[in-house]
Amino acid sequence: MDPLTIGQPRGFGAAQNRFLSQLVYKRSAPVSGSSFPSAPVCNHALFLILITALIFALGLLMVFDTTAAEVLDRAMDISTHHALIKQLSYAFIGGIFAAGVWFLGYENVLKLSPFLLIFGVILLILVFIPPFGQQINGAYRWISAGRYTIQPSEFVKLFIPIYFIHALTSRRSPLFLRDFLKLLGILFVPIALILIEPDNGTVVIILMTLIALCFLTKIRWIYWALPLLVMAFLGGVVAVQRHHVPERIKIYLHPELDLRGKGHQPHQARIAAGSGKLFGKGVAGSMQKLNYLPEARSDYIAAIFAEEYGFLGILVLVLLYMTMGYLGFSLASRAMDLRAFYLISILTFIICFQAFLNLGVVSGLLPSKGTNLPFFSQGGSSLLSNFAAISMILSAAKRKYCGDDSHRCRRDRRAPLSRSSLS
Repeated sequence: MDPLTIGQPRGFGAAQNRFLSQLVYKRSAPVSGSSFPSAPVCNHALFLILITALIFALGLLMVFDTTAAEVLDRAMDISTHHALIKQLSYAFIGGIFAAGVWFLGYENVLKLSPFLLIFGVILLILVFIPPFGQQINGAYRWISAGRYTIQPSEFVKLFIPIYFIHALTSRRSPLFLRDFLKLLGILFVPIALILIEPDNGTVVIILMTLIALCFLTKIRWIYWALPLLVMAFLGGVVAVQRHHVPERIKIYLHPELDLRGKGHQPHQARIAAGSGKLFGKGVAGSMQKLNYLPEARSDYIAAIFAEEYGFLGILVLVLLYMTMGYLGFSLASRAMDLRAFYLISILTFIICFQAFLNLGVVSGLLPSKGTNLPFFSQGGSSLLSNFAAISMILSAAKRKYCGDDSHRCRRDRRAPLSRSSLS
């Protein structure tokens, strides 16, 4: 019996069992002759790489566009290519990092996840210790490394779900409530450190990731869903009693009421996106990037993109992320074991959820969370972590190669791991 499903409500567990069996255990026809059943896997992986490269290329264009305008407008002494070169250097390091993850393999990454989580906690502590930590805009989120800075929370948001998957799939005994609470207690340490920085956007991403993992791994809903609902209800009751909460909600709905404070960025982002209309103002035609919209090259870079390329341009960008999500979940559905299925699914979810949060903030649908647009915004740590995520997705999705002249993929002839053997 699967330790993760013991005590699961019968109807819910049966339905989810059928769902997972359709995704993970559906085998294709045996390999024979010139038949290559896993060719779709190769195609999906190749398209995922191409989509990622295309989004990154568009992001490079926008990073140069926005930062060059800022340098010229402020008459700064640095080169107009400074941010572009810096982003390219991060991409080069990220490529090496991703290659290392690929050759290491997703199974070894899962085995190393406890050490990665400990390493992440150490980095999160260092952000509060001078001279390592660096305070920017009142937040302690970065570690100074010469001319570069590192944001540990960007990596920890990957370490946490990877450790979660390893902890559950390596169990040999049923998962009881005390075991689940112990696991949450371990994960609470890095989450609390990120909350203290503060970095609320990353905390939201991590919490939503854990909720998605609880559903995917079929942990009893009474362990997590019921307490979550109770906490959400109590939190809502307490929030209503605070006098500043209704005011913040009013500013979120009507940012023009506080143009000198928290409503400035959302209001300017709406102006940028709206002024682009259908076809946009053209390349380098944005006015908001001239210091009207703060953080134009990071959190709000999509607003500048909408201003210059219009509704059609932002629609293409959204379709690119939707395609990335489709390809990622398609690779998950063809995974040969549950570890790979969980890993590909949750890493794809993290990337897509970040894109949803960023675009939601830019469009005014969501309150500002300070979340980068994956592969598009300027940010070295975000770029490195996202490259590593794509590399792990490809590593978990790859098949054994059979030596032939065509160099095409063939499905591994080994049987998939059974649910009871995940230990």
